[in-house]
Amino acid sequence: RDRRADGGAGSAAGNSGARRGTRPAARCDSVSGVIMFIFRAVMFLASSAIGLLVADWLLEGVTIDWSQWQGFVFFVLIFAVLQSVLAPWIATMARRYAPALLGGIGIFSTLIALLVAVFVAHGVTIDGLGTWFLATFIIWLATALATLLLPLIFLKKKVAGRDDKR
Repeated sequence: RDRRADGGAGSAAGNSGARRGTRPAARCDSVSGVIMFIFRAVMFLASSAIGLLVADWLLEGVTIDWSQWQGFVFFVLIFAVLQSVLAPWIATMARRYAPALLGGIGIFSTLIALLVAVFVAHGVTIDGLGTWFLATFIIWLATALATLLLPLIFLKKKVAGRDDKR
């Protein structure tokens, strides 16, 4: 049977209907894309906060001044933005000029973001060279783990919520 004869995919009627049908889907895709972007940004901010909290908990030289909690929030925002910008940029530079360093990009970008955030934001201090290196490693590790695990926890709850509604 010829699909074009009944307004199927090849006919003018089929094409105009297809175009009308894709517009809401495209709008839906852009909305879901924005939602995913916001979800990922929130997860990355939360993982950055978790990384700093773990470093504060494990290391005496890392101090969060909770009387200046806005400084902590500002620190997390600066750290997360710098980390998300620096990691790809450093990866590009390393790939171009020093491919052997590609494995250490996450730790290196964490150190740079940590340095800038500590000096720009108030409320977080890191004392001692050894503490700087340990804090960098701990924050990098905790952030990496939280970035992997937090979405799984939230998505599991969302899937469980859908199952309960059925």
